Amino acid sequence: MSRGFVKEDDQEEAPFIPPRAALPAGAINYVTPIGYQQLINEREALEEKISHLDIENDKERRHARATLTGSLNLLNERIGNARILKPLEQSRDKVRFGAKVSFKFLDGKQNGSIQKFQLVGVDEATIKENKIAFVAPLAIALTGKKIGEVAQFNMGGEIQQLEILKIEYS
Repeated sequence: MSRGFVKEDDQEEAPFIPPRAALPAGAINYVTPIGYQQLINEREALEEKISHLDIENDKERRHARATLTGSLNLLNERIGNARILKPLEQSRDKVRFGAKVSFKFLDGKQNGSIQKFQLVGVDEATIKENKIAFVAPLAIALTGKKIGEVAQFNMGGEIQQLEILKIEYS
């Protein structure tokens, strides 16, 4: 059918489906057991929203359903390719996935300050809880280091020296 015979009011805007946290091409979707459970809980919440859509306007309901279903499809894909790594099963003497690592800045603007982060999956990462994705540049710089070793990290165009102070797994 020619587009000339379609009323403009009948055209529905394609829903915007928010993308998931970025996972580099070819990277394995590692998750902690807690991160995996958060994904499952998120899926249950989305399924609940879809099954209880309380929107009377047909067009708005179709749009909301399409948006939620799209988000659910992306989430199911992420869950389907998740690989659970238990932090306690990692090598405990080096910074690995799931580690809580404390480090000190040895130079630069933050010289002497101490930071602590946990390396987690991309969907679990949240700076508010000091959790960074294992694919983040800082996490990559710290991975494989032992207590006392120094990692180099490019921060704001300057190379920062970071001394590993403590590695914990829980």
